Amino acid sequence: MLEVRRLFNILITFIFLTVTSSSCVDELLSETLIYSNNFNTLDLRNFTNARLFVFQGDTVAGFYHNEELKVRVLDLPPHNALRVTIDVLAHDSWDGNVDDGVSGPDFWYFKIDDKEVYRTTFSNTPCVNSFCLRQSFPQEYFRQNLPKTGSVRIYPVGRCNTGPNNSGTTKYRVTKIIPHVGKDVKLTMGDELLQLNARNPLCDESWSISKIEISAMEVS
Repeated sequence: MLEVRRLFNILITFIFLTVTSSSCVDELLSETLIYSNNFNTLDLRNFTNARLFVFQGDTVAGFYHNEELKVRVLDLPPHNALRVTIDVLAHDSWDGNVDDGVSGPDFWYFKIDDKEVYRTTFSNTPCVNSFCLRQSFPQEYFRQNLPKTGSVRIYPVGRCNTGPNNSGTTKYRVTKIIPHVGKDVKLTMGDELLQLNARNPLCDESWSISKIEISAMEVS
């Protein structure tokens, strides 16, 4: 009898949790891709501080160092959220979460309509024995993940440096859903890089963008 009662209580608890949790889950009613740019068509309309260069055979927006790149997308359809996807190329010796006031932390962030919605760090420094400069990506700062965690591609060459000890270039895909209404949106991508010990900071760390996608969503 006690066993039956215990099983009954477990069943009631399960039903309650299922109903209450499902009632709080947003339902996606529609999603429409409204903007896509991989820069192969050299489309820089509505950009601020945009420039292009060819990296490993692909045209990308960049390179940037302690700068912001902005794009405004106009005439959005009715929506209450946006899905933003950005492919970021982290070139050369990003130092991730290191907080020594000399070489880091190395931040990358983006904003929607001038409000910061995502901030993280990247690390291109390989772990050797007990020496490991960890990064926050794919989570936001501050998290401790191994260098290059969550990357979608690792290039053997950087923008400036080559050779067996080069940190290379790492491609990361940043995706975030942000509540939003309005007919226009401004996307700002930027960084805060620190390398006081580098002879050429611009060549020591930089970043580029290989793709931007924005989708308008209706969520209930």
